[in-house]
Amino acid sequence: MTDNVSVEQLRLFIERIERLEEERKGIADDIKDVYLEAKSQGFDPKTMKTIVRLRKMDKSARQEMEALLDTYKAALGLED
Repeated sequence: MTDNVSVEQLRLFIERIERLEEERKGIADDIKDVYLEAKSQGFDPKTMKTIVRLRKMDKSARQEMEALLDTYKAALGLED
């Protein structure tokens, strides 16, 4: 009995994961379509992806990263 329950639980977990993977693929396709649409309107997808990544970051982590980037740019003579 315990083996049957364990097998059934495992099967249910696997099926849930498979459904979620399929949903994730659909969402990834939707996101790709939005970037393509934005590109067709003259926006730069690479820059937009950077902005999305920055917006996900905590403010202090973003400020720390930007300060470090400025330090590296200055060290390499890439100042604005």
